[in-house]
Amino acid sequence: MLERFQHPAQVVVSGFAVTIVTGTLLLSLPQATAGAGSAHWLDALFTSTSAVCVTGLVTVDTGTYWSTFGELVILGLIQVGGLGLMTLATLFAILLSRRLGLRARMVAQAETKTMRMADVRRVVRNVVLFSLVAETLVAGVLTARLVLGHGEPLGRALYLGVFHAVSAFNNAGFALWPDSLVRFATDPWINLTICTAVIVGGLGFPVVFDLARHWRRPSGWTILTRVTLTMTALLLAGGTLVLTMAEWDNPATLGAMSRPSRWLAGFAAAVMPRTAGFNTIDVAQMRTESWLATDVLMFIGGGSAGTAGGIKVTTFGLLGFVLWAEMRGEARVNVGHRRLPEGTQRQALAIVLLSVGLVTAMTFALLALTPYSLDRVLFEVTSAFGTVGLSTGITADLPDTGQLLLIALMFLGRIGPLTFATALALRERAHRYELPEERPIVG
Repeated sequence: MLERFQHPAQVVVSGFAVTIVTGTLLLSLPQATAGAGSAHWLDALFTSTSAVCVTGLVTVDTGTYWSTFGELVILGLIQVGGLGLMTLATLFAILLSRRLGLRARMVAQAETKTMRMADVRRVVRNVVLFSLVAETLVAGVLTARLVLGHGEPLGRALYLGVFHAVSAFNNAGFALWPDSLVRFATDPWINLTICTAVIVGGLGFPVVFDLARHWRRPSGWTILTRVTLTMTALLLAGGTLVLTMAEWDNPATLGAMSRPSRWLAGFAAAVMPRTAGFNTIDVAQMRTESWLATDVLMFIGGGSAGTAGGIKVTTFGLLGFVLWAEMRGEARVNVGHRRLPEGTQRQALAIVLLSVGLVTAMTFALLALTPYSLDRVLFEVTSAFGTVGLSTGITADLPDTGQLLLIALMFLGRIGPLTFATALALRERAHRYELPEERPIVG
């Protein structure tokens, strides 16, 4: 199959598409649903896309509509989508042949965002090992808490612990409870464990590995690590403050809780828009200003080369440095003691512009197709694009055309607008000449 494509990104796009189709077929089987008959094809397609793209938006309740077989299919799709289809394919190639060709390395590099192709095999092993260890630890804590604190039988608690550990670490947001995590809004063991899994999974594997190598020497951190950690801390702190204050006296969300529980739920509300999709308060009852703040957090997303979506905190942070340098009249953009290449600046700008255009176009389309207000539609579209999974409650009520638009948006949000655009190009074109320079008036 690889020989038919001119660019590794095309293989990534095709791989995700094939996985979604496979998941749709499995979820369309009669044994995948808890009731009689098979799932509607659109529900199966929507759920499969949401799982592979680690989004969490659903048109049917996961815990009651799907059977155990269906839930396990969803769990497998989440794991494949979180690790990256090409990462898994590369691992299998290593295990079977102990060899890795140049084209396969390029494919894996496009998915894992590795800097050097010689490092791909080592990185893939570390990614899989780290993911499994993290998911195991989270599953252990959740299982123990469900048994000791909530009276769940051990077998059921273990199943719930594993499912939600995989869903949290991969930033998927699928939950087996109808109210997501609302019933655990005041439980710090459940909340903080899942929030930690979401944050760690959303940092990005390159950042985690860089921290593991240089955790004693922050001066040795890469630009990626510095920007990711700084922006993550700022967004979490700012998001917690804004959302907690906005909902502080709202009786439908935080108003009925104790003060410590309000801050705990506010922190969770700031973490989940990193593209996790769980909710500990009723999103549909949040105030309009909270929806807007959540839109911003969802659009930015998490770290690069991790399980999170959005335009990525790195993209947002680097454009902040570009803006700062322009305001100061500096010819070069510096981050710490490193210079930011012009190509990286253009890439960040292209990602943001493509993403803004995509979200705007999809919002306009859904407004034309549905009777819902702009704030609800924008929230739904941003959630799908950022592969978040939070919803104001209108997903299941959208017309078929609207749900198909969200399916396309989840797919585009997972593989990235820039990756998708690159995949459509049949070949790269390099100019062997330069045109005369002319500077137009800007602003």
